[in-house]
Amino acid sequence: MIKKIFYILSLSLIIPKITNAICPVCTVAVGAGLGLSRWLGIDDIISSLWIGGFIISLIIWTNFWLDKKNIRFKYRNYLTGILYYILIILPLYLTGIIGHPFNQLWEIDKIILGIFFGSLAFYSGAKFHFHRKKKNNDQVHFPFQKVVFSITPLIILSVVFYFITK
Repeated sequence: MIKKIFYILSLSLIIPKITNAICPVCTVAVGAGLGLSRWLGIDDIISSLWIGGFIISLIIWTNFWLDKKNIRFKYRNYLTGILYYILIILPLYLTGIIGHPFNQLWEIDKIILGIFFGSLAFYSGAKFHFHRKKKNNDQVHFPFQKVVFSITPLIILSVVFYFITK
């Protein structure tokens, strides 16, 4: 029985799938980066960079899923984005994690600032991937290009903000 399950799961790796908007590896990498930075006690601005990237990843995945289910309505992409930001930021605000007077950089809450820059960085990296892919006849230049282009800006910003807040 276990062998049959193993073979069926192995077969699912061989059968080609439709290419997704942002691959699951990106989403897992962003989530893992967020969890790891919090576990290591890294500054909130660095953790929130990864929260911002994770939000953008969720927005892209949700809109891709809605497209697949043929669910379309006016301003859908914007409403999806607003909904995710509210679902992430509001609980952090209500629990007092956002808005603490000693958790600021440049007189802006570190989590809000990090989410902003992280969202911008991840979105820019994803857009750059699609731009480069389009220029190359819809072919990636190297394996895992989507992951590299999406995650690299978050890593660079994490290092930059580490030295700013150190």
